[in-house]
Amino acid sequence: MLKKLSRVGRPFSREAIEPRSRRRVVITGMGIVSPLGVGTQNAWKALIDGKCGIVKLTDPEYKKLPCQIAELRTMCPATAYALVATDEALTDAQWKPTDESDRRNTGVAVGIGMIDLADVCNTHEAMKESYRKVSPYFVPRILPNMAAGRISIAYGFRGPNHAVSTACATGAHSIGDGFRLVRGGETEVMVCGGTEACISPLAIAAFCRLRALSTSRNEFPQEASRPFDKTRDGFVMGEGCAILVLEELAHARFRKASIYAEVLGYGLSGDAVHLTAPCSEGTGALLAMDRALKDAGLATSEVNYVNAHATSTPLGDTVELKAIDALFGERASNVTVSSTKGAHGHLLGASGNLEAAFTVMALRHGIFPPTINLHQLDAPSGTNLNFVPNVKREWRGTSRRIALKNAFGFGGTNASLCLAQFLE
Repeated sequence: MLKKLSRVGRPFSREAIEPRSRRRVVITGMGIVSPLGVGTQNAWKALIDGKCGIVKLTDPEYKKLPCQIAELRTMCPATAYALVATDEALTDAQWKPTDESDRRNTGVAVGIGMIDLADVCNTHEAMKESYRKVSPYFVPRILPNMAAGRISIAYGFRGPNHAVSTACATGAHSIGDGFRLVRGGETEVMVCGGTEACISPLAIAAFCRLRALSTSRNEFPQEASRPFDKTRDGFVMGEGCAILVLEELAHARFRKASIYAEVLGYGLSGDAVHLTAPCSEGTGALLAMDRALKDAGLATSEVNYVNAHATSTPLGDTVELKAIDALFGERASNVTVSSTKGAHGHLLGASGNLEAAFTVMALRHGIFPPTINLHQLDAPSGTNLNFVPNVKREWRGTSRRIALKNAFGFGGTNASLCLAQFLE
């Protein structure tokens, strides 16, 4: 595979490369609104304890649909999720500046993967009755950059204001773009992440028509999302948001901020194959991971863990494992892989950032989060990768904990973040 892939550009090189980085970027605050709970510590504890936040959809309008599982909307839509998570993250980072210079040096990169289809449908029905039934706030509600805009307005942040919308890679791309803005010196602090609140009968029906959702365990929803398991049959939709505060290291040191972890690199790629299916050889995933390592100036021998995108789809999980295997080659036996989606489902545009937050916690606490519902491993023949089925595991035997976090989206868009334990 590596020979084939070398044709798309310069050959893959496993030796360490001088990074493009000029300034170190660290994570100083995090906030989570998720199916596993609200609050970073609450969600993390539920995850490593092997709990699941997935429940059955019981409203009458879901009865006729083949999939009746998702994380129920019990709060406000995407922008509200983002505001709640942002407040927690900024409080955690102790960064709510009132000085105009500090506000000008704080930016926002928060995207939405998919708008709320129910909002569009309900507004369309209301318009049939009267033009005046259309809310003047309808357009702001459905614009993908409104979460970023509202955060900026709420805190007076006048730095870069950016909103990515790259399907299920949105959250990871937002963090990566924010990382580059801080590293490149355009700003000192970035508030980054993705948010999603799109569960509705229409959205469930549409993903069912794509044959993307799990439909075989409607009566056992906590067993439905099962990454890497032989009996997996599709993903489970979830809602929520995670926000990470990224900060230039000298800036964080000056104000004596607590540091969770460091962002070392960011890689992007396109599959250039299909609208909804990944490249069967894993080319795009491999390119994204390889570019993240090159960006970080690291060799594969320095990476210990991959937090996989693995959504619990038969094709997607297999393709990602092929790519990880190809990346690490003979070193695969020293690499641990897990996916947390068994516990919280697939948050679409908020998945990469939520799982990045969990990866940061893994780096900080030295714990591999488990892949729940993994009972019959379905991995490519001959793989030597290590997995974490159902129960957390301690992260031992490395001088520095370093991880890759993958996120992939429809349209063949891929992102990989290289995150590391912070060391002085």
